[in-house]
Amino acid sequence: MKLRLLAPRPARLAPLALSAALLLSPGLALAAEPAALPANSMTKAVAQAMQLARQAAGALAPPKARVLVLPGTLDPRLKLAPCDQVQAFLPAGVPSWGRSRVGLRCVKGQGPVAWQVYLPVTVQVWAPAVVTSAPLPAGALLDESQLSSADVDWAAGTSAPTSAVQSLQGRVLARPVVAGQPVRAADLKARQWFAQGDTVRIVAQGAGFAISAEGQALGPGLEGQRVRVRTDSGRVLVGQAVGHNRVELNL
Repeated sequence: MKLRLLAPRPARLAPLALSAALLLSPGLALAAEPAALPANSMTKAVAQAMQLARQAAGALAPPKARVLVLPGTLDPRLKLAPCDQVQAFLPAGVPSWGRSRVGLRCVKGQGPVAWQVYLPVTVQVWAPAVVTSAPLPAGALLDESQLSSADVDWAAGTSAPTSAVQSLQGRVLARPVVAGQPVRAADLKARQWFAQGDTVRIVAQGAGFAISAEGQALGPGLEGQRVRVRTDSGRVLVGQAVGHNRVELNL
């Protein structure tokens, strides 16, 4: 009996599973069956999405900061319908710094069905900030000899780092830091602006006006926290401790 060797049947290509890394690599071509997304349309949309993310981050960045947007990868299980024109957009409410996302959608009428996906991105904002020149323990009293300036990613923390060495003079660390770490608000102990019983200046502010009066603190005035104060007339108000013997109220 004669055996006949059969050539393997070509495997049918699945619909395109999008990868941002592939789309952004200029030397790679998109392999897909004829109904898949045009490479030019998607590549252009991803580039537009990166630009939108850079602009949003730059609007909040310090002067002369370098904004870098690093694309992630779309879910490889995605199977999108063909589309001749893909549009980039910024979703509402997403953070402009750090881990975020940008949107990609098929323009209405440019494909058989409408679809919308989100590409994860990491936004870095590089600018000078104050860093520690050596490891320091919690409770350390800062002075200029322990601090220097370096380019750091402002977006890497939940709050912006300090940009002026002088503003950290005499501040106390709330937790240990390593050498080269940028100093952020969360790393510092809150300052106490006044003690319970101290006489304070109460400033009530509204649209186009401000009223100032003296009062007595009914609790310690800790930086960034609310405190109760009693006016000379006996009225009790709640405001925010903002400076030495100063309480502000927004009306």
